[in-house]
Order: sequence, then C-alpha cells, then structure tokens
Amino acid sequence: MLNISNKLTIPDNEIEISAIRAQGAGGQNVNKVSSAVHLRFDINASSLPAFYKQRLLSTQDQRINKAGVIVIKARQYRNREQNKQEALNRLKELITSVTLSRKKRVATKPSRSSQQKRLDRKSKQGRNKALRRKVFD
Repeated sequence: MLNISNKLTIPDNEIEISAIRAQGAGGQNVNKVSSAVHLRFDINASSLPAFYKQRLLSTQDQRINKAGVIVIKARQYRNREQNKQEALNRLKELITSVTLSRKKRVATKPSRSSQQKRLDRKSKQGRNKALRRKVFD
C-alpha cells in the first residue's frame, strides 16, 4: 500500500511492477540480472478520487501515455529493491504534485510613486542622451 497523504492511499494491486534488464554498460552482470524496475499505474482504473484523476490526465507529463497509464522506469541503482522504492517514490511525487492546489494569482498595479520614479528616470536618461549629441553653432 502506497501512502500519498493521511487520507489518500493506493492499494498494491493497482500498481503493476515488473523487473527488467537495465540498459547500458555494466559488464557480464547486466546480461544476467534484471535489476531495473518498470512501474505501470492505470489512472482510469485506480481508486483515486475523480478530481485527482482529471488533474493527472490533464498534466503534460511525458510519463503519462495517451491511454492514461503512468509508466515509470527506475534503473539508477544496481539493486532491484532500491529501484522499486525509487519508482514508488516517483509515483508518489507525481500524484502529490497534483493534489496540491495552486494559489490564485492576484493582479496588482504599480504604486503612484513607483510610476513617477519610472517617468523621472526616463526623462533624466533622455536629458543625458540629449547632452551627448553634437553641438551646432
């Protein structure tokens, strides 16, 4: 069972984890041992609340395919258990990022004094540039 928060948990039967062979260099051991982990989590078939499902499906994350399945590959460690834990942590992080509600931005206006300072700086800069011009008799 994966605990996302105090109120939100994901049962183990909804998360599909399979061991795969890691890619890249590693000598003879890489050809024998399946230490990398391939995690699949179907958003539509999960027990997540509908609000979280909608937000997950609307995010532009490359780990979520068009069918609504989260695919995470973990192959950082040489140990399968550490890779499994890493994949679960990444899934938890992804779902947690969706559960947090963003604060609505409040539009602000610049103060009168800041507007006046800006105009004063502009006019001063214009005077300086005017003084750099050629002088004609």
